[in-house]
Amino acid sequence: MNTATDIRILESQLDPAHAVLNQRHPAGEPILFAVNKGQTLRIVDLEGNQAADVIFYNRDDLAEHYSATDTMVHQGGIYLTTGSVIRSNDGRPMLTIVADTCGRHDTLGGACAAESNTVRYALQKKYMHSCRDNYLIALQRADMGLTKRDLVPNINFFMNVPVTDSGDLKFDDGVSGPGKYVEMRAEMDVWVLISNCPQLNNPCNAYNPTPIQLIVWDPV
Repeated sequence: MNTATDIRILESQLDPAHAVLNQRHPAGEPILFAVNKGQTLRIVDLEGNQAADVIFYNRDDLAEHYSATDTMVHQGGIYLTTGSVIRSNDGRPMLTIVADTCGRHDTLGGACAAESNTVRYALQKKYMHSCRDNYLIALQRADMGLTKRDLVPNINFFMNVPVTDSGDLKFDDGVSGPGKYVEMRAEMDVWVLISNCPQLNNPCNAYNPTPIQLIVWDPV
C-alpha cells in the first residue's frame, strides 16, 4: 500500500510534439500564465538541481489559492509526488500530479526573500535577487489585482528539504536530475505563478540557477 511518504516514479505518455505550449524559461526569472481545467502542465528540470517555486490561484476567484496546509492534511504527508492532489485554501482540488520522474517535492521550505537571505546567510545578501521579489515583479506586470498580500507559502518543485529528527528543516542537495519532470492535470482554471529560483546561497539550485521547460497539453 502506498503511503504519503513514498517516492512514486511514473513516466508520462504525453508527447511534447502535441503540446499547445512548449517554452524554455530562463534561470532566475518569474512567469505568470494560465492553465485551463483539464489541461496538463509539465515542468522540466532541464539541467538538474533547479528549484521551481510555484503558487496556484483560481482564475475565477483569486482569493482561492494553493494551500500548503490543506494539501498536507488531506494527503497525510509533507512531500508531493505522483498521485498527490494540490488543494486550495477552500480544501478543493486545484491540480493532481499525474506523472513524476523526480519523485519528491517540497511543501515546507518556502520562497527565498530579502529577509530570509539576511537571516540565513549574511546582511550583505539582503539585496540579492529572490523568489519573493520575482513573484512581486510578475504580479506587478500582470496588473490583475493580486498584490504582496496574496503571496502564500508555495510549492518548491524539485527541491529537497528533509525534516530532521529534531524537527528542523535542511536545504540539501536535490534528488532531481537533468530532464526530470513533474506533470499536473488542472482540476480548475488556474493561474500559475513561478519563480525559477535565483538562490545562490544553498544547494537547492546546486549554487547555479538553470532554465526549466514549461509544457502544456490540451485534454486528450
